Parts: sequence; structure tokens; C-alpha cells
Amino acid sequence: MLDLRPTLDVALPAVKKLHECADYSKTVSPYLPQLYHLPQKIFEHINDLDALQHLYLSTNPLITSLGFALFMTPIVLIVSEVNRNYSQVDRLWSILPAVYNCHYALWAHLAGLPTQRMDHVMAVTILWGARLTFNYWRKGGYSIGSEDYRWATVKEYVGPVGMFIFNVVFISLAQNLLLFLITAPTYVLLLCSRITGNELTQYDGLFSKLMFVFVLVEFFADQQQWNFHQAKAQYQRTAKLPKGYNYSREHLDRGFNTTGLWAWSRHPNFAGEQAVWVCLYQWCCCESWTYMNWTFVGALGYLFLFQASTWLTELLTSGKYPEYKIYQERVGKFLPKLNTKRMDGPKAEPKAKEGDKVKDTKGAGKTKRR
Repeated sequence: MLDLRPTLDVALPAVKKLHECADYSKTVSPYLPQLYHLPQKIFEHINDLDALQHLYLSTNPLITSLGFALFMTPIVLIVSEVNRNYSQVDRLWSILPAVYNCHYALWAHLAGLPTQRMDHVMAVTILWGARLTFNYWRKGGYSIGSEDYRWATVKEYVGPVGMFIFNVVFISLAQNLLLFLITAPTYVLLLCSRITGNELTQYDGLFSKLMFVFVLVEFFADQQQWNFHQAKAQYQRTAKLPKGYNYSREHLDRGFNTTGLWAWSRHPNFAGEQAVWVCLYQWCCCESWTYMNWTFVGALGYLFLFQASTWLTELLTSGKYPEYKIYQERVGKFLPKLNTKRMDGPKAEPKAKEGDKVKDTKGAGKTKRR
């Protein structure tokens, strides 16, 4: 019988100070060789559950996550090319980050490490994943043949060869690596727990609550969007205002939602989505007493991705709905503008009529109309 107790000096760095937990040269580089041998070791012990468990606990948990991300890359590539459907990673988007964070929590439990912080991260990530998975499902994202409408535009623009290269480099590889990287801060938090123990800090309470708040923002934004499009669909079928919804004909004729959170942000759900993973990154910075560390690559990559995807979304939307450009001028993309103007107001400032000129009365200090 194999000894299943992990050899921590093989799987984890011997960090003594909090800032060392975020040091790439001490916590990541020495363990990259484990990645090269991991597939062979798994294959050798594929039928031995005890040996696989021992291998799992003897492998650095970050390396295990990276190995899984690389393992998923050829799978989604093959499936997407065979089906000519490029939304395979989209279907996994809400699942993989939760899997990675659950993996870190499970590893900590099996290794006998302090787990309260890991459990907090795991819980809020599961809530995030459940919300996003549900919303993607009800919009038909898991239906056979369903594909993000934006990929059709990309395919038309780059052509078959360009799309294959784009699929290999970005859709299948880069996106899988990104979903791994946005959870890398959890690895830093795991290392910090070895030093601080099970006692939660003020940062644990602050950032876990903030992440939960941003998940709630996403939930309400998605529900408001869902309600609007359900009402819009009924209105287009019957030409009557649907009962149970508080929308005017002007709202529904416009074609896109400008009420609720959408009156203050053009993409409140995207804003909450980005904020969740920026919070996780800031959490690991505060716990490790670093202003910035290597895990910023995930959060920054997530921000860049949403900038690009939102640009394409708005390009297509503005071409479909005439009033969308007015909406862009009045309402911020992610965060509210200081001079936000609701779409319920007038579309332009009223112009003065020819006969309405105002003339100062000499010496009176007042004005009168001609």
C-alpha cells in the first residue's frame, strides 16, 4: 500500500514569508519539469487508483491545472473543426474556472493544509459558475449546433485557412490557458495559507464579499436582459404590449434593453464578470503583500478579451439598431459615465425657434421675448 501522505517539499515550495508566495522563480519555475513527465506517469498508473492519488498529491497543484488546460486544448480543437462550430470553449467557459478552484480546495484538503480560505474561493466560484451556466443554458447555448453569432462574422472576415489558424492559436489554446490563468491567484492564496494558517484575514472577508456582490450584479443584469427579450419576442408576435412587463412601446421598438442596470451601463453583466476575476487577483496581492505579481497575466488577459469581444458585439449591434449610437454616446460601456443620460429622455437638445430670440432690455437687468 502506497503512503498517500503528500511529500510537501516535492509538491510545494518551502515559502517562509508571504511575499515569497507570489514569487514566480520560487513557486512556479522549479515545478515546470513536473509538467513534462506528468502524461507518462499518468499513463503508467492509469489502472492503479492509489498510485494516481499519490501522483496527484505529489504534483504541484498549479502544474496539474496547467496540464489539464493543455489536455483540453486538442479536444476542443478537434471537436470544433469536425463540427465547424467554434463555441466549444464557450460551452466550458463557466465550468473550467470552477473546476480549477475546486481542484485547489480539494488538493489542500487531501494534503492536510489549512482550507478555510480555499473553501471561500471555491464557494464563490461555484456560485459564479452556476449563474453563468444557467444563463448560457436558457439561451440555448448547449443546444446541438448552437454557436455564438459573432463567430460567423469572424469566419467571413478571415476565411477558412485564417479561421483554422485562429482556432488553433486563440480559440482552443489561448482561451484554455486564460481560463487556467484567471484562477492562478488561488494557488498564491493556497501558499499563503501555509503561513497564516486557518485564521481568516480582513482581506478574506472583503474580497470574498466583493466577488459575491459582483456575481449578484451579473445575475440581475442577466435577468433584466432575459426579461426584456422575452417581452420583445411577445411584442413582435402580437404587436401588443405584453402583460407582466413594465416596458413601453418605445422601449420595445428600440430593440435593445436600456432599462434597469442597462440604463447606467451598456454591459453591466460584462462589468461584473471582469470585476470577479480582478477581485481574485487583488485578493492574492493583498494576502501576499505584493503590489503586483505574475498572476496579473490572467486578469489583464481577461480585460483585453472583453474589450475585443465587446467591440465586435457593439459593432454588430450598432449596425442592426439605429438608436444604438445614441445609447453609446449617453451611457458608459462598462462603468457609468459622470454625465450619463437615460435613453428615456429627449434624443437631442431642443433648438430655439427663429422668433424666440431673447433680447436684453437696456438698464433693466431683465430679458424679454420679441
